[in-house]
Amino acid sequence: MAVHTSAVIPPTGPFLMNKIARVNAIFWIMKICAITLGCMAGERLSMFLNAGWAVKSLVLIGIFLISLVAQLRARSFHPVLFWSVVLSIGAVGATVSDFIGTFGPGDANAALILSAALVGVLTAWRVSEKTLSLKRMHRPGAEMFYWAAIVVSNILGGAVGNYLTGSSHLGFSGAAAMMGGLLMVILFIFCFTRWSRTVLFWIAFVFTRPFGDLLTKPVGKGGLDSGTIGFSAILACLLAGLVIYTLRKEKGMMVASCGSFKPVA
Repeated sequence: MAVHTSAVIPPTGPFLMNKIARVNAIFWIMKICAITLGCMAGERLSMFLNAGWAVKSLVLIGIFLISLVAQLRARSFHPVLFWSVVLSIGAVGATVSDFIGTFGPGDANAALILSAALVGVLTAWRVSEKTLSLKRMHRPGAEMFYWAAIVVSNILGGAVGNYLTGSSHLGFSGAAAMMGGLLMVILFIFCFTRWSRTVLFWIAFVFTRPFGDLLTKPVGKGGLDSGTIGFSAILACLLAGLVIYTLRKEKGMMVASCGSFKPVA
């Protein structure tokens, strides 16, 4: 009498092969919300601690490392973990940008140095992993390069924003209008050309960073002066709502994929 055994083919969907958020319109909304909240949280923390730059930076870097380790240890994509890391990167990026503007080589020189650093990270990533694809981010090495590029590009965006709003005398509204125009050009290139999606993603990531400054800086400097607790609560609610939406969408995709399992004799 023959005994038949069966195995189940595990699901192979993007939600299991990828530990990072999908890049779509919702991603960019959540990115701006998280980075802006991180910047405002860093400022509030500094006021709460009543401490200097060094103490604030150590606390923020500690929070970032804790969230990053939790993200790296996860085996699949968890929206709460992912966006917690992005939020903490926003806080760290803001304090580093402040340091560069005060004690560093100046925003223009810093932007050049950070641009070279970002190219270096992406080059090392490509050489090490043989790809820069964001669609199958499940290898630890690739994910480490991804987060390194996120950190550098966020700080680079801050330096570019500081240069445009300061040395160029455009003000926050002028800088935001200029970057908005650049993003529209990037969107046009994305839709109507075959340019590298990876290159366009990192350029867009850099140039979406300064929009948080437009929302929070004083009106006298060209901002909207929205850096209040009430506005922070609105952004937090929006981000939380989109995280919940993402969780439900991921769960629905997983259920659909599990329903398609087929036993193998």
